[in-house]
Amino acid sequence: MRTNRVLMAVVTASVMAITLAGCGGEGDTPKVPTAGGDKASGRTTAPSGGDDVAAYVNAQREWVTCLRENGVDAPDPDAKGEVDFGNNAALKKNTKFLDASEKCASLKAAVPEGLENANQPTLSPEQIKVKRDYADCMQKNGAPDFPDPGPEGTAQGSEWNQTSAGAKRATRVCAPIIGDPADQPAGKG
Repeated sequence: MRTNRVLMAVVTASVMAITLAGCGGEGDTPKVPTAGGDKASGRTTAPSGGDDVAAYVNAQREWVTCLRENGVDAPDPDAKGEVDFGNNAALKKNTKFLDASEKCASLKAAVPEGLENANQPTLSPEQIKVKRDYADCMQKNGAPDFPDPGPEGTAQGSEWNQTSAGAKRATRVCAPIIGDPADQPAGKG
């Protein structure tokens, strides 16, 4: 679901920004243009390169600007377009953030595949096997369009119908494979 990808991007951005926050010193000039872009001309500026990542970073700047216009104190995106909001659990309950996110949803761009997979940790052969087993289970239990993992275990395309009854059933049935028994129905006996 797109919401899950957006929340995952927010979580990833939070971790990255916290890590990078302590790296600057007093008087440092920003390495990433702010969400405001070129204040003199009143327009945002895209990073050089013109590729998918640059377009994504520019879209993230516009999204952050929209959030700010709707009352959210949103930080600037980093060079990869990640935005650190700090405590993600608190955001899920913050009505101001939820309202602004809904108003600005049309500006939220999908993370380019190059960035989506770049931040993934290297998986062990056992972890890759778990991902393959999970994909196989999902495909056999009602989600035939669930993506197969690539050779490194990363998703090969992430668009699949997560809202169908079959997909929901497959998610419940296959959850134990990835160590997530939370969605399992209570046993009868």
